[in-house]
This record gives sequence, C-alpha cells and structure tokens, in this order.
Amino acid sequence: MKLSDLNIKRARPAEKPYKMFDGGGLYLLVEPSGGNLWRYKYRFEGKEKLMALGKYPDVPLQDVRRRHQEARGQLAQGIDPQAAKEAVKATKRELAKNSLEAIAREWFAVWKADKAQTHIVRTWRLLEKDILPYLGDIPVAEIKVPDVLKVCRRVETRGVVETAHRAKTTIGQVMRFAIATGRAEREPTADLKGALQVASPKPFPTITDPQKVGDLMRTISAIEEPR
Repeated sequence: MKLSDLNIKRARPAEKPYKMFDGGGLYLLVEPSGGNLWRYKYRFEGKEKLMALGKYPDVPLQDVRRRHQEARGQLAQGIDPQAAKEAVKATKRELAKNSLEAIAREWFAVWKADKAQTHIVRTWRLLEKDILPYLGDIPVAEIKVPDVLKVCRRVETRGVVETAHRAKTTIGQVMRFAIATGRAEREPTADLKGALQVASPKPFPTITDPQKVGDLMRTISAIEEPR
C-alpha cells in the first residue's frame, strides 16, 4: 500500500529501525531516534545499491516521489542515479571554489599586503556591500559584461558615481587575478568604457583669504633650498 502523509505522521519510533514502503524500491526508514529518512533501494549492473533522498518532513512525500521518479528514469537510461548525484555535488563544489567570492577572497589576501588600512577597509566594504551579494555565487568564468554593468548601475542609482567606478575597477582586478590563476579567460570590465556616468572631479582645496595666502607665501619663502 502506498504511503500517505497521515500514516507517516502516525509512525512512531520503535526499539529497532523499521521500513515503511511506498513502492518501486522507495521507503521511509523510521529510526529509534525519531529520524525519518527516505531511501531508494535499486540494482545497477547486478549490484544492490541504496540512495538517500532526504529526510521527512524536510522532503515531503510529494517531493520525494518526484526525486524517486527522476532516479528511476536515470536507471532506465543505464545511468547509476547515485553516481549521477555525486557527480552533480562534485560539480557544485568545483563551481563554488571558482565563484567570484572565492576568487575575490584570494585576491584580497594578496592585494592588501602593501595597502593602507583605510584603503583595505574601504575596498572590503565595497566588495561586501555592493559586489559579492550580486556576483559572489557566480563562477568567474561565467561572469559577463551585463552582469558587471548591472552591479555598477545599482551603485549609480544611489548617486555615488565615483563608487560605481571603484566597483568596476575592483571587479576588474579580481577578474584579472582569476585569469592569472587559470580560473577565467576574459576580463569583462574592459567593455564597459563609456557605459557609466562620468564621475565629477573633486576640486582641490583652495585658500582665498588674503591673510592666509600671505602666511602661506611667507612659509614657502622661509623654507631653505636643499643643498
């Protein structure tokens, strides 16, 4: 008989683990500790195998049946579903190692060695606030020009154009580090020339008070020429 949410909820732990079958090799393993674990038992190339499909109620009955059907479909195509699952996990782990955030942290550790503390703090704050939340999970090899432009535009809308340019520069530095370490082949910020608003130059401080100008000139005159 097929399982239902009602009879699963009514299941109580026993002294020993026991199984509640749903058909096609899918069952719920009820453990003495109270854990309810989904398992799929199947044969591949003459060998009996067991695949974990999650924990109830984190994975509800409807979802586990979908996972079960996907696994059976792979099996019908001559694919070991457990091996396929491990391959997907391995790919995700590899992509995570090559994400922009992972590369940015590597770059930052090298870059900050000879920088002033204020510059270090400001750059990390820029990464943490304006870059990593939007690009951090993306593998560096997959980051495109529009991805970077979108991040910079988001900063521009706050009215801090100079910060948007710094974001572009910082992303470019991280991407060049990724290229140097073999994780990317192209640096997308080079194609953003002219795409951002022009940052207004900040005027240098000036002295307009005649008394202060005189004081400055006297100070300059008093400085001895180096011998």
